[in-house]
Amino acid sequence: LAALLFCAAAGTAVQALLPWAQFGSPDPAATPAVFVVVVLAATAAVLYWAWAPLKNLFSRNQLMNASFNRWHLSNAYGAFGSITRHRNEVVIEGTNDPPGPGARWREYEFRGKPGDPRRLPRQFAPYHLRLDWMMWFLALGSYGAWFPELLRKLLAGDARTLRLLRRDPFNGEPPRWIRAQMYRYRYSTAAERRSEGVWWVREPDGILVDPIEGPGPVRRRPPAW
Repeated sequence: LAALLFCAAAGTAVQALLPWAQFGSPDPAATPAVFVVVVLAATAAVLYWAWAPLKNLFSRNQLMNASFNRWHLSNAYGAFGSITRHRNEVVIEGTNDPPGPGARWREYEFRGKPGDPRRLPRQFAPYHLRLDWMMWFLALGSYGAWFPELLRKLLAGDARTLRLLRRDPFNGEPPRWIRAQMYRYRYSTAAERRSEGVWWVREPDGILVDPIEGPGPVRRRPPAW
């Protein structure tokens, strides 16, 4: 139905753009019998080969990026066969205190990816938050050279980098130390949401990057009078 509607709309658009053109309806009786046989045979073959991928779509053990015949004419494609209720996240934190038990680490917040457990998950699609997307794959183990560079930019208080974030806990000033910590997130239960007001429940899952020292806050000189 959708294909027919699209064809009808496309035909109307072409006629509007080319009003002088003559478009005639095909005569079914004039269609060669060989052509009809070939089209029907190809249609039947496609329907036959599509049956296995269709069953796979509803299977509990769904195969991703798989082929179901030797000619690779009907395949299954998808980035994710299922979505888990748990996810690993990298949280970047900075501090001006010496690293240790008494240090007060403050968290950088991203626009889309989970961070503060009390923050309602946001909807951004179809806009693509590329940095948030890369941070997600970082937590899945895809560690690239871009991440140390991101930490260096944050240590320097780079304004263009900070504009990619939702919140800078240092208000544009570079922190003295920065680190990256792993957390394991899960959806909160209805009882946890009512009692604690959280959308996520998270637990520390180790350190990804140990504290790195930077130049620290810039000490502005008092104005000369």
